[in-house]
Amino acid sequence: MTPAKLTTPFQCLVVDDDAGFAAMLADLLSEEGGEVVVCCNLQEARAAIARHRFELASLDNKLPDGTGFEFYPELIQRHPECVGIMITGAPELGQAVQLTRNGLFDYLTKPLNEEEFLACLARIRRRWGTVHPSSNAEQLIGSSPAMTAAVHVLRQAARHSTATVLLMGETGTGKDLAARTLHQWTFESSNPRAPYLALNCPAVPADMFEAELFGSEKGAYTGAEKRRIGLAEAAEGGTLFLDEVTEIPLNLQAKLLRFLESREYRPLGSTTTRFFTGRVVAATNRRLQEEVSSGRFREDLMYRLDVTSIRIPPLREHLADLDALAEQLLAQLCTKYGRRKPHLLPDDLQTLRSYHFPGNVRELRNLLERSLLRSPEEKAWMPLDLTWLRSAPSSLAATDAAASTPAAGLMSGPSTRSLPEQQEYELIRRTLQEEGGAIRRTATRLGLTHQALLRRLQKWPELRTSQPPSR
Repeated sequence: MTPAKLTTPFQCLVVDDDAGFAAMLADLLSEEGGEVVVCCNLQEARAAIARHRFELASLDNKLPDGTGFEFYPELIQRHPECVGIMITGAPELGQAVQLTRNGLFDYLTKPLNEEEFLACLARIRRRWGTVHPSSNAEQLIGSSPAMTAAVHVLRQAARHSTATVLLMGETGTGKDLAARTLHQWTFESSNPRAPYLALNCPAVPADMFEAELFGSEKGAYTGAEKRRIGLAEAAEGGTLFLDEVTEIPLNLQAKLLRFLESREYRPLGSTTTRFFTGRVVAATNRRLQEEVSSGRFREDLMYRLDVTSIRIPPLREHLADLDALAEQLLAQLCTKYGRRKPHLLPDDLQTLRSYHFPGNVRELRNLLERSLLRSPEEKAWMPLDLTWLRSAPSSLAATDAAASTPAAGLMSGPSTRSLPEQQEYELIRRTLQEEGGAIRRTATRLGLTHQALLRRLQKWPELRTSQPPSR
């Protein structure tokens, strides 16, 4: 029996250079309620995901200008809610395993078995329920005063679709989610298909930053074999999110300043001036005034970015929201892995309420994901993996004890660190010891990015030097 069709349309992307196969697949998806965009190469696909939000994507692997394997991470970065499947005539087991680990829903082979494909769609329906997924499945959670204040300013900022917004907060607090939420609130009624694009500034090489942001013409630099669409062009009329904006090299900050002041830009190698009419949202986990004082950030750029500033509070400042936040994150993870949602133990939640969370919401999500993957699917209750966390000084009393007791790796003389800093210091020290000094493994356990942990080690260099060498 054919499963009932979805009750509302869902947006589909088909990327395949075989026009006949793509048309056949588009017909199948249309019959099932899909609104389909077909692309025959990656250049077209990149332009499509820059302009539209997709809930389902079917990718071929071998394409004229690259592979679906390379494209899948780009797709998920821009549309994390999108369900991805790959349909290829040249299957590779190792590739299939890696893609599945990274969230790919299914890996099918050509010639396509129609019944197998429809069964795959039925499983996707079960993940979605009876309707297509919300474009903002993850939401800002919190009724505490700290989160209520942040949400209030976000709501106010959403009334002005072109005003620059600066999001400030520690690593892992959810600044990217706040940016996506601001985008949705701004355009949900006026232009729900307005594009949202994010640029992780420290991940872009300095010599490629201008081309990444503004685009380039063919031949503009060595290796530029075709025209490149910049993020400013792709985000036209929507939101351009610049994450970790303080990591932009000083010599490139002037180019960003001119762009923000005039909303004009030129792709590299072009004489044509283009205009940007969307919104720029920037985020930083640093204190801008300190960056300016140290000479690492332009003062005029700071004022240009800080038109409307919103502080996203660290999790330790709104632990009253912990239970609701944990339930939401767990529900998302269960959807990701196709699992029934278990219950959390009250004692485990009570333990978390006394924890400092140096990695903030990202650390909480990592903890829940690790616990879920280690928990049997048939269990109704899911214990959290708190073995290493319970050994950390997670309460203020333990922090006081740690501050008054000399320990290996601590600086000599009276401590000038606050209680939260001392707690974070001790947690990093202990985790580094347990991981044999391995920076990346320590960062993962703490829920920090590699760069965030390196910055803490620059602040407290004795932590690095006191650890045994990595194994």
